[in-house]
Amino acid sequence: GEGVEKDEKKELFHLVEAAIAGHPEARFRLGCIEGAEERIDRMVEHFIIAANLGHDESIQMLKLCYKEGKVSKEDFASALRGHQAAVNETKSPQREEASKAWAWQRQKPREQKK
Repeated sequence: GEGVEKDEKKELFHLVEAAIAGHPEARFRLGCIEGAEERIDRMVEHFIIAANLGHDESIQMLKLCYKEGKVSKEDFASALRGHQAAVNETKSPQREEASKAWAWQRQKPREQKK
């Protein structure tokens, strides 16, 4: 935040803790950090794990890595299957209904302004 000194060691500690606990965004961010440090194998592993948890940005990064030859066809295909399975796991009639209700609720204030 503003006015607070950035503590990179503490940030990394909390990212690792969150990633171990299964937080896909933390895993993705660790992958980005590894990529910035040019530890490509570790970066790819983080992206694969995050993709298997349903993280969309990780799939996009893996697609880019595949195009650049940093990920094998087999690993990319496996990550795609894992991502799709994770996404399918989150689908339910209740979530679909809630999503529709939320979308309708968000449009409601706009309609009132007209």
